[in-house]
Amino acid sequence: MDSNFSYTFPALKGMQANKEYYVVMCPLRIIPKIFLFDEEEIPPEHRAQRILNKSRIPEMTNYIVENQKDYVFSSITASIDGEIEFLPFDKNPASQDLGQLRVSLDSRFLINDGQHRRAAIEEALKISPELGNETISVVFFHDVGLKHSQQIFSDLNRHAVNTTSSIGILYDYRDRLAMITKDIITSIPLLSRYTDKERVSLSKNSPKILALNHIFNANLKLLGKTKGDEITPEEETFLKEFWLLLCESIVEWNMVLKKELSPRDLRANYILGHGVFVEAIGMLGNYLKNYHEDDWKEYIKKLSEIDWSRSNTEDWLDRSFNQNGRIQKTSSTILLTSNRIKQLLDLPLTSAETQLENKFFNGGASK
Repeated sequence: MDSNFSYTFPALKGMQANKEYYVVMCPLRIIPKIFLFDEEEIPPEHRAQRILNKSRIPEMTNYIVENQKDYVFSSITASIDGEIEFLPFDKNPASQDLGQLRVSLDSRFLINDGQHRRAAIEEALKISPELGNETISVVFFHDVGLKHSQQIFSDLNRHAVNTTSSIGILYDYRDRLAMITKDIITSIPLLSRYTDKERVSLSKNSPKILALNHIFNANLKLLGKTKGDEITPEEETFLKEFWLLLCESIVEWNMVLKKELSPRDLRANYILGHGVFVEAIGMLGNYLKNYHEDDWKEYIKKLSEIDWSRSNTEDWLDRSFNQNGRIQKTSSTILLTSNRIKQLLDLPLTSAETQLENKFFNGGASK
């Protein structure tokens, strides 16, 4: 192969299923040039499974641009349809898999995994061209005619397991609210002991009573924020005071802490161990923060007087759980649960909340 008419990459050769593959370091500036995203040139059977979710691109682009000192991207996996040649640096058996990969200029490259990373890199380079000299690892498979690319895509994704939102929050050290949420959990004994930091929903036999993502989502509602928003010191103080008082005020939670009630029995017999309750409380807290700045704590204390049991169908049926007794957490049921808590605390409903109540009683919400 003529080196003047080829791409040349430093590469490491490997073997899977008796077939060679190559790991190369590719400068970011090259990524948009060799991995063209032209749907007309991609066969429909491949194209259909590679439609970009364009809403993801700005977030990923901002991640790169705003974290240029510590962003991390995993490898792109791609297929090469064209002539390739691997040239070892030397013939020493210990290093014969280290060398150069030459790929003819007329080759086609098809991304099997990483098209969103590729699109984000292209956008990030428009904003910060200096990123062009940085590299990303690319795993290349030789696939003449791209006949096996669809299978590669299927195999890569069949065994992929997405992390839960709780794990994402647990490992997030950039988002301020994630940091505050973890600090709150650590500082309050009940939350520290009974918060599941990995799962987003708890099994009936779980020894925990809350999930990390539910507390995080409740905090978003408490502040009326979206993920990534700035948090003021005053808002941080409010969150910490709110959760401390809430944990003191929920009688059944304290029964669990004192070993007088098991987490299993709590979830089976009360709405208190479910996300719909926690996030509804977040909405209540936001209302109190905005309209009862001076006496919000008195209302939180009154939560101890409410009957949270599932047998209390008058208050919670078709709001927190359905006719089959199954807890249901949707935006509508969270609102309906929050509405009922406000009513039980003699707090007025907003016009939007009143409309939802009217729809609920007319059989149009959560029924």
